[in-house]
Amino acid sequence: MLGATTFSPSPTGALPRVADLLAEDHGQGGLRTPTRNLCRAAVRGTLNRVDIGFGLYRESELFGDARPIGLHPYSMGREAHSGPAAAYLFVECASPLLKGSGRRPAPIRGWLRFGQSELPDTPAVREANLTILHSVTLNVVKKLGCENNAGLTEKPVLKPRPETNGEAKQRP
Repeated sequence: MLGATTFSPSPTGALPRVADLLAEDHGQGGLRTPTRNLCRAAVRGTLNRVDIGFGLYRESELFGDARPIGLHPYSMGREAHSGPAAAYLFVECASPLLKGSGRRPAPIRGWLRFGQSELPDTPAVREANLTILHSVTLNVVKKLGCENNAGLTEKPVLKPRPETNGEAKQRP
């Protein structure tokens, strides 16, 4: 996806660190937490990179019936959107590790964003981006011990939702 031919190993421990930070953020009762970056893949010396991160979200950050600019809706998690430059996956997690989430599940948002994308806006590209984000999100919710994997299946279900003619909205 990046056109890279060489890679450097990333530091270990990112998954447990992000899961611990999300649990800490939830425990503090705050929504819309700081960015919790899980990983970055980049082509050295360029802006060609992809970042994957997580955080808690507010209800107002869901796209709902709005038409996100450059994104297409999918039936996955609570809400999912994908395009050639980004993908978003919203889930809700009830876990013993997240205080009070049994009564009110923790709202977790994952994202995949390209620093610079020249990928075409095709179903194959959108599905590839969402597949990557699903895989990483599934690992995060498993690490958090979310009931029923926060509604995510082991393999992504890449079912597009009908697009509405609603007002265009910027990405969160």
